[in-house]
Amino acid sequence: MKALPFLAIVVVTGLLAIVPFTLSAVMIQFGITTLLLATLAQGWNILGGFTGYASFGNSVFYGLGTYGTAVAMVQWHLPFAVGLAIGATVAVVFAVLLGIPVLRLRGHYFAIATLAISQAMAAVISNLDIAGRNSGLILPLIRGDVMFYELALGLIVLATACVYWISRSRFGLGLIAIRENEDAAAVMGINTTRYKIGAFALAGVFSALAGGIHAYWITFIDPHSAFDLLLDVKLIIMAVFGGPGTVFGPIIGTFLLSGISEVLSSKVSGVASLFFGLVIVVAVTLMPRGLMNVIGKFRRRGWRVFSDNIRDNRV
Repeated sequence: MKALPFLAIVVVTGLLAIVPFTLSAVMIQFGITTLLLATLAQGWNILGGFTGYASFGNSVFYGLGTYGTAVAMVQWHLPFAVGLAIGATVAVVFAVLLGIPVLRLRGHYFAIATLAISQAMAAVISNLDIAGRNSGLILPLIRGDVMFYELALGLIVLATACVYWISRSRFGLGLIAIRENEDAAAVMGINTTRYKIGAFALAGVFSALAGGIHAYWITFIDPHSAFDLLLDVKLIIMAVFGGPGTVFGPIIGTFLLSGISEVLSSKVSGVASLFFGLVIVVAVTLMPRGLMNVIGKFRRRGWRVFSDNIRDNRV
């Protein structure tokens, strides 16, 4: 990484670390939610952005992280950090076991399979006594929004550092090769199954850690909120809007869309409910490779980049 961009990132991260000491409680809570969403979008980016496998099941990892942390703290009376580790471990094991059969599917078959798993997992958790069945679990109350903000900030920094490493590593080149032409990548000697499972497990770790932090912060979880399908839709929109397969695209997309959505919901709630639908239309039509891709091409092509995108991606 070049010195100037690296220094800018350090400065921005440092400013983000101190802003909760100057903000209202509402803004800190908005910051926690946005940082955790950015982590989820970054986790989806590892698989969906770099390998091209559009998963609709990342909420499974998020849900396993919430329940792993909650069960450890409520039923086994373990510390929060141990609960986070348990949730992340369960997510990795689940990703490996699930990835072996599911990652053999491609395209919309893979998307449908992950969608079904998310809903099936909610039904399974609803029938487990240790998970509180449909009633869910209530975690110990701790007053510390600033602490959760710093945890969420540390997690997105860690996730972004991991994505940066992927973008520069042999592992990342293998994922990109799978995205461009999986059969050709296999012929070149890339173990595509192992690469895809590795990406799936990494996405699971960060999603589960975000779920564990969120569970302890809100102190209550239930199956329907932990395995919410709308969460999958939202994080995919944010990652695709910002730029899938890039290091900072999912973060920029999350911050932009969360900020605009928050302003609209506070001013005109009816418009906010339609906002994400319009974003899907705009993103797919004008910038199918995301905002970062448009910014990169804008210097050379100007406003023609939008008409070029429409022409290049029409059916």
